[in-house]
Amino acid sequence: MRAAWAALSLLLLPALGRRALAMATPALGTSGTATGTATGTAGDTCSTPGNDTRGDTGGDTGGGTGISAAFVTCPNPSVATELARALVTQRLAACVNIVPGVTSVYTWQGKLEEDSEVLLMIKTRSSRVPALIDFVRSHHPYEVPEVVALPVAQGNPPYLRWVGDSVPP
Repeated sequence: MRAAWAALSLLLLPALGRRALAMATPALGTSGTATGTATGTAGDTCSTPGNDTRGDTGGDTGGGTGISAAFVTCPNPSVATELARALVTQRLAACVNIVPGVTSVYTWQGKLEEDSEVLLMIKTRSSRVPALIDFVRSHHPYEVPEVVALPVAQGNPPYLRWVGDSVPP
């Protein structure tokens, strides 16, 4: 269990050089820097209904499950919620968990920084990760937003199928 938490903690580290904020995009309607402490509640609202037992590939072919988990940090809950809703509405993600209260420590332009952020945990098809990255890059207020994705090696087969069914190839 410790190894799993250690691996997850590595995912939560911010990408270097993503900090300067760009001009706000009309899609998100926000601008500025992250200040204060993120508020809200965390919880997995992405549970699949019923007890579906259809397969475990999520609809993709190739090795693994064909499903990926992507991680994006946001400056505040408002940006996180708008981005999460847009990703699901655009069918680039089956589910996005919004995790408040993440503290990121990083260097930007040679200076040590520390900010409160909100983490998005995004479940999608592996084949849709490039489109997801493009969408985040064009709708995120950071000049260089953090977007990292890892393939899901194993998981609950009905859940993986639901993710694959929710996100078109």
